[in-house]
Amino acid sequence: MIAMTLAEIAEVVGGTVHGDPASESTVVTGGAFVDTRTPEADGLFVAIAGERVDGHDLAEQAIAAGAVAVLGSRPTTAPTVVVDDVVAALGALARHVHDSLTDLATYALTGSQGKTGTKDYLAAILEGDGPIVATRGNFNNEIGVPLTVLRAGADTKHLVVEMGARGIGHIAQLCRIAPPDVAAVVNVGTAHIGEFGSREAIAVAKGEIVEALTAEGTAVLNADDALVAAMAPRTTASVVTFGAGGDLRATEVSTDELGRPSFDLQWRGSGATVHLGQLGLHQVENALAAAAMALSGGLDLDAVADGLTDARPPSRWRMEVHERADGTVVVNDAYNANPESMAAALAVLDGIRERSGRRTIAVLGEMFELGEGAVEAHRAVGRTAARAGVDVLLTIGDMASRMAEAARAEAGWSGEAIVTAGHAEAVAWLRQNGSAGDVVLVKASRGAALERVAEAVLDEPMTDEPSDDTPAEGSRTP
Repeated sequence: MIAMTLAEIAEVVGGTVHGDPASESTVVTGGAFVDTRTPEADGLFVAIAGERVDGHDLAEQAIAAGAVAVLGSRPTTAPTVVVDDVVAALGALARHVHDSLTDLATYALTGSQGKTGTKDYLAAILEGDGPIVATRGNFNNEIGVPLTVLRAGADTKHLVVEMGARGIGHIAQLCRIAPPDVAAVVNVGTAHIGEFGSREAIAVAKGEIVEALTAEGTAVLNADDALVAAMAPRTTASVVTFGAGGDLRATEVSTDELGRPSFDLQWRGSGATVHLGQLGLHQVENALAAAAMALSGGLDLDAVADGLTDARPPSRWRMEVHERADGTVVVNDAYNANPESMAAALAVLDGIRERSGRRTIAVLGEMFELGEGAVEAHRAVGRTAARAGVDVLLTIGDMASRMAEAARAEAGWSGEAIVTAGHAEAVAWLRQNGSAGDVVLVKASRGAALERVAEAVLDEPMTDEPSDDTPAEGSRTP
């Protein structure tokens, strides 16, 4: 973050400074944060009053962790800029900092699935071109986006911002906080369809990201997704497309034994070879989206291809591959799930089975936020698992049991479906029935916390049985 006194911050956000007489001259040089467990040195603690935790009560803890001041809706024991609306003030401060960094190139992206993978690929490419700040984890909402912006400083060359939406107007608001120079829509799927009602409504929301571009910007669109391709008239910016029918294409696509893709990037008459380190053909779409964004930002094709080949995702629990000493491979994709990403992960597992001949076990939990179609969506995943030839489908939880029911009913499937109630039961089954050399996929929505199952399987031996309860957020504020 650029250095600002509390008096300057208060002027920007329309607040007042509370504390001792010298508080107004207190200087914030670090970023902003809402979680006392992940502080920013010399930063600004943003105190949000949530349903379970009130950040104002953690002011002293935040100062002890490295903050120099607080942004809140009431005075605290620390120097505090007091405002009426903390989230709105946070956004206003981020916009001020963004506008102050006149040489900063801002890349914004959204999509129903794959946006975090795309963000990670883009960050890996841009790292070779200068200092970069990119979204951490799932910080893609009205709190996470300004926190990302406020990590940028005078030396930052590239800002990569992932944007999510749970309603119409959300992405438009995020773009007012971080106006993009390059904006991409990776795809439009069914994630959050329970809130939007239809893919068409999701497309309306996602397309706000290209509407935010000026005529000098570039919109990057998926040529293979009809709802995304149709967004071109919604922007005055230049349009670059990616995909089989796009300006940037992947040809000569192949995979190795574990499903890591290789392909040739084709761009305006030139080509370059890419070898991805991540599993699954669906990574090709993410890589193409990132490449198209980087090319639109002025990087050359060879630098883009090298960046993709060298990329190793910093975001945890997304198709992470781990191998035990006995040869068992665990693919930890427990960060999140929706019907499309489940199908993509099962396709990866199917490819591994076909190429290696190993036994495959899919450990699947519930997909959240699917609305009235949740039961059928889970059954569809079960049918997909059976058709993918999964040897064992192990489900965790009541809703996920619909997957097992549907898989058992699928004609011609010779695999086994196991239903478990929770983490401990699933781990016990895996320990008793797993064999050296198995390939185990673990995947569910974030709230299911299935990364604990993956970690338990990898732990040899595990000293503590996992709980069936999802962990609480602890001291984190919403």
